[in-house]
Amino acid sequence: MPNAYDYATQHADRFKDQLIELLRVPSISTLDAHADDVRAAADWIIADMQRIGLENVRKIEHDTYLPLVYGEYNGAGPDAATVLVYCHYDVQPAEMADGWTSDPFTPVERDGKVYARGALDSKVHVIAQLKAIESMLAAEGGLPVNVKVLFEGEEESGSEHIFGFVPENLDLLAADTVVVSDGSMPDPAQPILVYGLRGLVTMRLTVTGPQRDLHSGHYGGNVHNPIQALAEIIAQLHDADGHVTVPGFYDDVRPLSESERALLAGVEPWVKAEWQSLANAPQIWGEPDYSMSERMGARPTLEINGIGGGFYGDGFKTVLPHRAGANISCRLVPDQNPAKILAALDAYIQHLTPPTVTATLTETEAGAPGILIDRESAPVQAASRAYEAAWEVKPIFSREGGSVPIVAAFQQQMQVPVVLMPFGYKGGGAHGPDEYVPVDLLHKGISAAMTFYREYAALAQQA
Repeated sequence: MPNAYDYATQHADRFKDQLIELLRVPSISTLDAHADDVRAAADWIIADMQRIGLENVRKIEHDTYLPLVYGEYNGAGPDAATVLVYCHYDVQPAEMADGWTSDPFTPVERDGKVYARGALDSKVHVIAQLKAIESMLAAEGGLPVNVKVLFEGEEESGSEHIFGFVPENLDLLAADTVVVSDGSMPDPAQPILVYGLRGLVTMRLTVTGPQRDLHSGHYGGNVHNPIQALAEIIAQLHDADGHVTVPGFYDDVRPLSESERALLAGVEPWVKAEWQSLANAPQIWGEPDYSMSERMGARPTLEINGIGGGFYGDGFKTVLPHRAGANISCRLVPDQNPAKILAALDAYIQHLTPPTVTATLTETEAGAPGILIDRESAPVQAASRAYEAAWEVKPIFSREGGSVPIVAAFQQQMQVPVVLMPFGYKGGGAHGPDEYVPVDLLHKGISAAMTFYREYAALAQQA
């Protein structure tokens, strides 16, 4: 009888075909018109979970939920460690007009890559985790740990319901560690272990002047233009070096130790290469006392994500607008508090606002804190060994600039170690046109997931 790795190799083409099959389902959670497609993707996953032998498989759905999918394997016994695996199966919108070479929901394989919406973010992770479990159950009759899987259908639309589901179902989800399988690595040949994620708070700034749009000839020079006032305000939120000028903004930021700065230096070449490839702006910008990798993951930011006001369509309208607005987000690091940052920014904006206009800052969605993961924990060490076995190279450690709020929820509510295990490639263009995943990463992900279970079981026994 083959072992699990042999089984995965023998069934590699079928596993790829299953990824393609799931990618055909346009499980777009951000558009109400695709709610039934999200449910269809959940049904597909449920059928596969039942086929491979998982137990207690269920679709968790209420009136306003898009489904959570849950299943478990308890064959390792009550004395074995339990792993909770989280992935999401919903995707962002996509259409040909965005610049796709082929239909985003008709997956195609070109040059060893599968192109489709959700290939990278994040159906490759769903399939890799399921096929790792299938391979071990089919070839070896079991796993060395108990496993619970939780697949979400609302991650791309804000994860509205899972933040209530986790604390309300701690007994169901009880585990010794949580594996969050999502994200990407800087190079297909170089795995990464992310031990830090930034938090996030988002807000909308509205600047209001006259009670209605005005004729710029009649009133220009006597009324402070809200667009101009908005520009004057937001221009003062940074200094020339990119340092945020909001009083108190950096008060709770943990200083970087020399050892951590040395660790992050290991990812610097990859960060620079990615910047050159994907950003390629005229010049690097940011706080000069910090490296690019430190700015990316260990320093907080304030970004202007969008700005609008007045008339900017075809033709011309000489209007002096009634109001102008900007969307602002702050990426936060431990131990910054989203509510405290929002309050500090509001106070500073009020200080900057001239008496000729009024400014209102409104939070647009609940903020999430930044998180750090213990690099010495058993699951992180098991993941490191798993990556090295599958990729034949040691993973590099990094703090990522993005936010995965569910990680903070698992940490805070379950009080167990969390480990991030991405199998995607950052250059695969998540959320953009021609999103893809190298097929090789699917198979390496399956192998790494299986090795993780073995290594974590061994480390948990030693504890």
